[in-house]
Formats: sequence, C-alpha cells, structure tokens
Amino acid sequence: MANTSTNIFPFVPILTLILITLKLTGHLVCSWWWVLSPIWIGVVAVIIIFILICSFLFIKSLIEAYNL
Repeated sequence: MANTSTNIFPFVPILTLILITLKLTGHLVCSWWWVLSPIWIGVVAVIIIFILICSFLFIKSLIEAYNL
C-alpha cells in the first residue's frame, strides 16, 4: 500500500509562488496583501481555531469549578 501522507500536493506554497511571480512580472495588479493571502489566511485560520479551543477549555474549567 502507498503511504498517502506523502502524496499530498503542496497547494499553498505553489499558489503563493505563482502569485508572487505574476506580481513581479507585472501580470497581476493587486496589493501584496492579496498576493501573500494563501499564507496569511492559513495562519489566521490556525489562530482562530486555537482561540476557540482555548475558550472552550476555559469555559469548561469554569463550569467544573463552580459545579454548574
């Protein structure tokens, strides 16, 4: 059997490189925020998930502490 974890296509890095290349060659006219968006959108998603998990655990500990 093939190991499927090594066959994942690196979509985000390749998309970022394509967008940077298009921006530097002048074929893409938009801000650098949108050119680098594949990177920061993923980072923001991870941060939001982390905050949600921490909030859930904090609320759960409060409920257990006060026996609600």
